[in-house]
Amino acid sequence: MNTLIYYSFNVMILAVVILIIGMIKPKWILLWMDKPGRLPIIAIAGAIFMAGAVMFGEGNKQKQQEQAAAAAKQPAQKGGEEVPDLH
Repeated sequence: MNTLIYYSFNVMILAVVILIIGMIKPKWILLWMDKPGRLPIIAIAGAIFMAGAVMFGEGNKQKQQEQAAAAAKQPAQKGGEEVPDLH
């Protein structure tokens, strides 16, 4: 698995955890605020989730490029043709 895809799953899980904890106790996430609301938690979790989605897309793009490069390296061989054995 591509490393970028792996990290993107971790970032998305982090966004979900921040969202859940922030909806229950916003003070735990927004430590610097006196009376934190839930709307900033949604914005923060949404931004982190979007960053994870972009990371996943880029990792998937890299993976497809690597697979295309590996497929281009292998010699094309037709399924019906066999190499005769001379021994």
